[in-house]
Amino acid sequence: MANSDEQLLSVLATLEECRAALRQSGKSDTAHLVSVAILDLRMKLSHISDAELKALCDEILLSESSGAPAQRRRPLLRLIK
Repeated sequence: MANSDEQLLSVLATLEECRAALRQSGKSDTAHLVSVAILDLRMKLSHISDAELKALCDEILLSESSGAPAQRRRPLLRLIK
């Protein structure tokens, strides 16, 4: 499993380099697509499900649309290193 994670980290580093090169050459749409692949890999490495990501996004949208100061709540996601 660790070897698999190491391979994914290597792929992630390469994708980040590709994204930077695409941005520098003005290919922002393609760089955005690579960003989606980077997000997907990061989620896999951190064991974050699609449902957890959606819950986080929903919570962010809810707090932004309320206009009121954000209340401290229990985090929806935990970062595990």
